[in-house]
Amino acid sequence: QEDLVESGGGLVQAGGSLRLSCAASGNIFSIKFMGWYRQAPGKERELVASITSGGMTNYADSAKGRFTISGDNNINTVYLQMNSLKPEDTAVYYCNARSLGTDLRLYHYWGQGTQVTVSS
Repeated sequence: QEDLVESGGGLVQAGGSLRLSCAASGNIFSIKFMGWYRQAPGKERELVASITSGGMTNYADSAKGRFTISGDNNINTVYLQMNSLKPEDTAVYYCNARSLGTDLRLYHYWGQGTQVTVSS
C-alpha cells in the first residue's frame, strides 16, 4: 500500500487546466503539511504550492494567480487546481506530506509522481 496516491496528471494544451489529487493512506497520522513539488528534466525539484493543517497556503512565484491548493479531511487529501497552464509547467509533480510522530519527529512521505505535459 502506497502512503500517498496521486492522480490527475496528463496532457493538456497551453491555456488549459488540470486538477491533481493526492490522498494519504491510513498509515499516516497527524499530517501538518502537504505540498506539491515538481521536477522538470534536468532541473531540481521545486516546491509549487503547500498547505498546512492550519489552512495556511504558500505558492511559488510561478504558480501565484494560476494554481490553487486546497485540502479536506484535515488535509489528508489535497488538490492542486492548475489553470492557464504553460509549456514551462511541464514536469513530474510529486505530493509531499509531513506528519508529526508520537516521538515529536517530523516524518516525510512522497508520492510516486504524476506527469503533467503542456503542449504549445
